[in-house]
Amino acid sequence: MSYQGPAWRPTQRLPVARVPAAPPPASRRPPLRRPAPRRRPGRIVAAILGVLALVVIGFAGYVDRAMQRTDALADYPGRIADTAGTNWLIVGSDSRAGLTPDQEARLTTGDEAAAGGGRTDTIMLMHIPALTGNGQVTLVSLPRDSSVPLAGHGRVKLNTTFALGGPTLLVQTVENVTGVHVDHYAEIGFGGFAGLVDDVGGVQMCPTEPISDPLAGLNIPAGCQVLDGPQALGYVRTRHTPRGDLDRVVHQREFLGALIARASSPAVLLNPFHSVPLAIDAPETITVDDGDHVWDLARLGWALRSLSSGNAVTETVPIAGFGPVTDGSSGVLWDREQAGRLFSGLARE
Repeated sequence: MSYQGPAWRPTQRLPVARVPAAPPPASRRPPLRRPAPRRRPGRIVAAILGVLALVVIGFAGYVDRAMQRTDALADYPGRIADTAGTNWLIVGSDSRAGLTPDQEARLTTGDEAAAGGGRTDTIMLMHIPALTGNGQVTLVSLPRDSSVPLAGHGRVKLNTTFALGGPTLLVQTVENVTGVHVDHYAEIGFGGFAGLVDDVGGVQMCPTEPISDPLAGLNIPAGCQVLDGPQALGYVRTRHTPRGDLDRVVHQREFLGALIARASSPAVLLNPFHSVPLAIDAPETITVDDGDHVWDLARLGWALRSLSSGNAVTETVPIAGFGPVTDGSSGVLWDREQAGRLFSGLARE
């Protein structure tokens, strides 16, 4: 008889408690991995804008220090009190200062001494109405041959006052004959004007008739075309047209608007081959009053943009005819009644 005891079972092993291993020394521990910081586009954009702002401020400071200055707005007894809005006297001088003989020949400027000294080829009064008013930006051309009174000299041509007393006497005379207080002054010479035109790559103009004027170095056909620096200078100087000086002041206003529109266009501002030379040359070729700054020129440039958009009033001071001045030559006579209404209106806006 076989054994009938309990069945055999394999021995069950009890779980063995494991003692955790000691942590490795600190020198052998792997570095903790911290989660990568989240990029914040807002902070990056703010940083870029901050850097750009510093660059712009620094460059504006450089331009402001580099501008040429003169005491054009000096006080004098009986000076016209402040009038409404902001008024600029914009002058294109025929000064050849700084030009070499080769440059004078290229620009067909002629000899300054033979021309009777430094005078003004362009004289314009720019009125920017007060922000609270409803007036428009107004650009009034004052013909350089305008007959004006000058103490001790009888009646002289307006540009003669510049030759006799520089910007100070010119501003004083303009204030006295218009009754408008001049707040700012800007002047550019022959070489500077041509240089700025070349810096922006030329300016397109569309004369309706061909113009040939050897004295101004100009020979262009009718129709739209891009004028370079010398051509542009000849265009704003020429009087070889049916109405002579009266046509010239129209050309000057048209060209000023076209130049500002070109200089402020993306094709110039976003192109370093245009914008950098323009930014370097402009402050060295423009003369302003001692109290004027780069931000004043920026406001002027913004106002001048309205010329190209058709939102500004442009005109020549009303003319009555021609008459002799003290030196025996012929000067332009203003229509006193109409001119008085024009300037009285500007003084109130």
